[in-house]
Amino acid sequence: MTIYLIRHGETELNARRVVQVPETPLSARGIEQAGRLAARIAEAGIRAILASDYIRAAMTAERIAQVTGLPIAHEPLLRERHFGDLRGVAYDELEARGIEPFHEDYAPPAGETWDAFHARVDRAWEAVGRAAAAGEGDLAVVTHGLVCHSIVRRHLGERPDPNAALAFPNTSVTEIAGPPWRARVVGCDAHLDEPRGEGGGAV
Repeated sequence: MTIYLIRHGETELNARRVVQVPETPLSARGIEQAGRLAARIAEAGIRAILASDYIRAAMTAERIAQVTGLPIAHEPLLRERHFGDLRGVAYDELEARGIEPFHEDYAPPAGETWDAFHARVDRAWEAVGRAAAAGEGDLAVVTHGLVCHSIVRRHLGERPDPNAALAFPNTSVTEIAGPPWRARVVGCDAHLDEPRGEGGGAV
């Protein structure tokens, strides 16, 4: 079977390069991207949808549900990394303050350390595996850039671009075949009529 690991559509904060808050909805461009994604995924013949409950991921999953007629199961473990006090702050401002939010040793105030984030993504991947095993066909999983990056690097043995926004553009699809699980396609956004990697901020 195949798991389609999907990053959500673009938001205004993506475009403005601001660390996102959970309530950020898709922008008009993101809704258009999600529609094109939905058409692609519908052709794949999925049988179930699992999604982060953050609005940007939920809205992306809803477009898939509208086209396929499938229900959505929301999984909080698929949420983006919690950047705590950095949420709502522009990346340019963080850079000016000497803050590197993606550095392996940086722990955002009131947020998740990398170790805590990866441990949560490990549990999310286990939940994805259970959903795949319980289903009767292929599974769409709608989540976030850093979650995609963690799964592909740590569970599939791939080495995506360290910049998650470049490795996983908005509405990009990573096709995972198995079990045993292996990446067949990583970060593909061929369904979009726009240059690869214009997804803005990583989260």
